[in-house]
Amino acid sequence: MAQQLLMPKATAVWLVDNTALSFEQIATFCKLHPLEVKAIADGESAQGIKGLDPIATGQLSRDEIARAEANPAHKLKLSDPKVRVPESKRKGPRYTPVSKRQDRPNAILWLVRNHPELKDAQISRLVGTTKSTIEQIRDRTHWNSANLAPMDPVTLGLCSQIDLDLEVERASKGRPLPTAAELGATLESAQETEKLPYSTDREDEQEINADAVFAKLKSLKSSTPDEDEDDKF
Repeated sequence: MAQQLLMPKATAVWLVDNTALSFEQIATFCKLHPLEVKAIADGESAQGIKGLDPIATGQLSRDEIARAEANPAHKLKLSDPKVRVPESKRKGPRYTPVSKRQDRPNAILWLVRNHPELKDAQISRLVGTTKSTIEQIRDRTHWNSANLAPMDPVTLGLCSQIDLDLEVERASKGRPLPTAAELGATLESAQETEKLPYSTDREDEQEINADAVFAKLKSLKSSTPDEDEDDKF
């Protein structure tokens, strides 16, 4: 883990007030812009910030500051820390709160059924379980197999959707594409469709009988005068 300067702007305020270092040297050490350091020196910036002594915090030595003051081209270097804190690394399965541990078998069953491509190590990372438990649930030898119901681990709060998608994507890499039979395809091939007979019969269409149409029109015309005479009386 790379060592970082504590409170860069407060350190820059102290260096401006207590040393003869150039703006460029202070800016490089504190990872600031030289104009920002100049603004601190002019009182235009960081007015409410109290300077932090890097010597007191053990991040700079007086000798290092003296060398930089004597040589404007010298770049300040952080002092080696006296105590090194080891970087924490999470090992083993993910921690699961006590209130949600009873839901883990249901989540494992859901993952086994819906994502069979996931490896045991991936399931263990997602829900925080052991490989033996996963094998028991997969083989239906778990002591509570009869009462288990598949439940989404994201809904249960055992993992995030991003973590689940990431593990599924990792497991899917390098796998062959599913065949038509696996996808349940029912489309017939072009050769099979070409062999089907073409029917020219049109059962739904009926020929129009002209005589019937004219006979109906005559009956309508003959009924119209009678109705007009009835209206007069």
